[in-house]
Amino acid sequence: MDFTFTEEQVMLRDAMSRLLGQHYDFDQRQQIVHSSAGRSERVWRQFRDMGLLHAPFPEAVGGFGGKASDLVLLAELLGEHLVVEPYLPSILLTGRALARVDGHAGALGWLERLMEGSALGALAHEEGHGTADITRIATELIPTDDGLLLNGEKRLVLGGTDADVLLVTARLPDGALAMLLVDPTLRGVGMECYSTIDGRRAANIRFENVRLAPDALIQSNADKAIQDIVHDALLALSAEAVGAMAALLTASVQYAGTRKQFGVPISSFQAIAHRLADMKLAYVKARSTLFYTAALIESGRAEPRDYSLLKAQAGRLGRAIAESAVQIHGGVGTTDEVSVGHHLKRILAIEAMFGPSEYHLRLVGASSVSAASAAPRREAMEA
Repeated sequence: MDFTFTEEQVMLRDAMSRLLGQHYDFDQRQQIVHSSAGRSERVWRQFRDMGLLHAPFPEAVGGFGGKASDLVLLAELLGEHLVVEPYLPSILLTGRALARVDGHAGALGWLERLMEGSALGALAHEEGHGTADITRIATELIPTDDGLLLNGEKRLVLGGTDADVLLVTARLPDGALAMLLVDPTLRGVGMECYSTIDGRRAANIRFENVRLAPDALIQSNADKAIQDIVHDALLALSAEAVGAMAALLTASVQYAGTRKQFGVPISSFQAIAHRLADMKLAYVKARSTLFYTAALIESGRAEPRDYSLLKAQAGRLGRAIAESAVQIHGGVGTTDEVSVGHHLKRILAIEAMFGPSEYHLRLVGASSVSAASAAPRREAMEA
């Protein structure tokens, strides 16, 4: 199986890398994090002008690509540069979900606004379970004589503080899952805003008897559509973690090569050299798993266990690399003035989202047992 970026993707990656290198270095990033908005309108306009807001969407909806490799390419750079702009919640999650909805004018209209950069969206899905299990959605959407009634609570809504529209997952009375678009300024929508440990802005959102027009429902029987959102999230978060690993490895090699003890660089010490080698092996393993999973997706062969294995690898290996980077840097690695500690915080946040490594490893194990038990039955039927 081959996985290589196309010439157009390489050009996009190089252009985005230059943009972030010039306008999103660590000091600039910290200024954005500590600003009142927690994001940069200027950078978002630059993303729009470069076409980054269109890049992860298929041409059928006005995008430039939409393949798994496009998502991987973009998310890796976001992780490498510790980008806190709402690209993940607004574009990669909300936008890509809307792009899969057929025949709904409202969904298409909001998608166009997201790609134009004139509006921001946020996915309101997590309900405090900390897993990727969509069967645990408890938010209720009840049809009424004149529309819809929404009740429930969503937690850790990334980008929810600035969202112009919320993409909400909910359960209908018959048990089916649904997706709907909600104006966050509607009566009955309560929002608790806060900053996360990794510098993002998020919100816990409560819906209390929120009355909606019938066209707020953009898809019923949305189990597969919501699972696709979760899979996009697992792929994007894992790619972002791999980008953070690359930055940590580079920073550690540079620091170990310049920091001296007893008159020599600490990279000459066997313990440090071995740790750097272990970090490089872990990074290569994580990135190989990422590319392999993207290739499976693009060939139509990816299964849920592949996403879980990727997320588990990204979490375990990312944490190992981040902790080693902090150890190599010593006390300075934990300070706000150095990027290493911030990469560690981001990797820890990624690990917690949509299920930690242990959860996904259990899913991989369960799917392996199920496949093994099904094999004898298939053989018996064929015989």
